[in-house]
Amino acid sequence: MPLLFSWRAAVAGAPDVRYAGTRPGAHPTSSSGRQSDSRSHGFPAEWRKLVEHRGDAGRDSLEPDCGTGELRDRVAEFVRRRVMPCEPVLDAGGPAAAAALRRLREGAKEAGLWALPLPVELGGQGLPLARYARIAEAEGASDHGPAALGSAPLLDVTMLWNHGGDRVRELYPKRLTAGELRACYAMTEPGTPGTDPFLTATRAEEQADGGWRVSGRKWFTSGAAEADVVTVLARTDGEDGDRSGLSLLLVPTGSPGFRVVRELPVFGAAGQWEIEFDRVAVPADHLIGGRGRALAVAGERLQLGRTLRCLRWLGQAQRAFDLMCERAGSRTGSRGPLADHQLVQQHVFEALLALRTTRPLVHEAADRIAAGRDAHVEVGLAKVAAARMLQQVADSAIQVHGAAGLGPDTPLPALFRTGRAARILDGPDELHVTSVARRVLRAYGAQGK
Repeated sequence: MPLLFSWRAAVAGAPDVRYAGTRPGAHPTSSSGRQSDSRSHGFPAEWRKLVEHRGDAGRDSLEPDCGTGELRDRVAEFVRRRVMPCEPVLDAGGPAAAAALRRLREGAKEAGLWALPLPVELGGQGLPLARYARIAEAEGASDHGPAALGSAPLLDVTMLWNHGGDRVRELYPKRLTAGELRACYAMTEPGTPGTDPFLTATRAEEQADGGWRVSGRKWFTSGAAEADVVTVLARTDGEDGDRSGLSLLLVPTGSPGFRVVRELPVFGAAGQWEIEFDRVAVPADHLIGGRGRALAVAGERLQLGRTLRCLRWLGQAQRAFDLMCERAGSRTGSRGPLADHQLVQQHVFEALLALRTTRPLVHEAADRIAAGRDAHVEVGLAKVAAARMLQQVADSAIQVHGAAGLGPDTPLPALFRTGRAARILDGPDELHVTSVARRVLRAYGAQGK
């Protein structure tokens, strides 16, 4: 049975890897993609393409081919007309949100836009990563786009299909792809530094029947309250701090001993949770990737997941940029249109510069992953640049809107919050800065810690 993506070859730098049948997370790690706040709807009246990646010399390397461009436009139209008007209901959660999401998913299926990057054999459309990267921006312009269009479970499906045993592959990937199940990923703990997985305190004790008993706490686990299964990082061997002995186990959330402890609002937004495992029984065949191989599997997941989130942050930044330019062109004060003010023009220029300089970094990371090449440096650069860029562009858009940019009538507060949180979640800026710098210096023969 073919792999969705040959991560082993990607890590080794093999040249013949194919992203066959085609994810990463969703938010940042959940399959629901929900983040709650009171923001409202969508793009300005027209989907403006103020940043087209075109120059006088014609189409450049980031402009998609005709087929991909047409598909991207269809996705953008669906997100703008169908998903964004539903954002207030989806953000609020509850039965009304669940019903709205079901309707959106049915609409995506009818439009032929469902599960674009997931494998055909699991019910997706098999779009290769190199093409999907050009579409993910439009899809991610709304937090709810990936869930509505069925791409949200890509990270979990990829991990379980590539690294799960026969039983796991039989039970979960198809149902995740169909939207019948939701998954989440639990790695960070309240009592240990999130940047050092070797200090993981959650333990999994092997039982006589070959199964496991998992005990510990995780937090900032996206979508945990709605998930049917959670992949948990736990120590199966050795002592705290050992650089080996960590494993991944797939835990059904209906298991006795699993408990959602509390919600952890991020700047007031819902979607993150603290969870507890109290000697939760896990079958032997729910060990993912083999005993002691957690970091290898997690590393594969994180590279793709961070890149997908960067692509979606580009879409959200474009949304903020469009709103800023529309505001500047339509708002008139006693001294004339805002667009005539040099300081407003400065905001537009700096935001455009940030978008134009970040986009190639993100697509370079995606292209290297799709080609099976090592992408640690490219993903680190993209993650830091995209998070900072989203925060900057959203901040400028808020400034141009004035008080209106702080209220519930635009998505700008939510976009700014996402940008600020992005600089910590999924690895803080400092982690990526030092990691990239060390790799580069080692290539020059420097020996750093």
